[in-house]
Amino acid sequence: MELTTVQSVVGALVAAVVLAGLHLAAPHLRRLPLVPERATASFAGGLAVAYVFLHLLPEMAAGNEAVGAALGDVLDPTPLLDLGIFLVALAGFAAFYGLQRLADERAPAASRAPHGRPATAEEPAGVYWLHLGSFMVYNALITYTMALRLRTGLAFAVLFTVAMGLHFVLTDRSLEEHYPRRFARSGRLLLAGALLVGWLLDAFFAPTSTLVVALLTAGLGGSILLNVFKDELPATGRSSYRWFLAGLVLYAGLLVLVTALGE
Repeated sequence: MELTTVQSVVGALVAAVVLAGLHLAAPHLRRLPLVPERATASFAGGLAVAYVFLHLLPEMAAGNEAVGAALGDVLDPTPLLDLGIFLVALAGFAAFYGLQRLADERAPAASRAPHGRPATAEEPAGVYWLHLGSFMVYNALITYTMALRLRTGLAFAVLFTVAMGLHFVLTDRSLEEHYPRRFARSGRLLLAGALLVGWLLDAFFAPTSTLVVALLTAGLGGSILLNVFKDELPATGRSSYRWFLAGLVLYAGLLVLVTALGE
């Protein structure tokens, strides 16, 4: 079923509210009763990795074809033009990796000290706001493109929302470890608010250019690639391969089923 523009905007609002709620509830979701945190983290990690390989990368390839078609009347096809979308994705990947390295180097004491004692060193404000600001842009882009996802495929948009929601739960853990005091005070509210801002921008200034949509999706895709592998493939002591595999197989099966039914 193809949604109208109004239906897709309303659906995007529902998705934005759900994702914002998951941001605010993330600390509780990571510590579900009777379920070890490493199990929930590994399950979410497997789900997100399946999303990357079976949906995000094919989506970027499709976007590259759309850009080629959009520019075909202006530019002659060249091998460099064929790499355009992937260069944007690489730039998004590199930008978030640079911010993560900066956070690791400038705020090493913001992580927790041995034996669970809180670290006492000051968390640098500049690095915190730069790091948090990048994730706010990241969140806004997710909801800015959500209505378009709904118009192109309801089932895939729902699965994307599920994948991003669980991904946010693990991003929350990473930010809390880097900035245990600052993030608890302001971070979750600002990240949730950024999701709603992205939806508002889409409601009033929806993207109409195929080229713009493809570039935004590619930049977001590069960022998602880094954050998925950084946050959701943790060290052995903090992960469970069985739960990771369970999440991967379940989500891969759902994607394959939705793809088969859509043919």
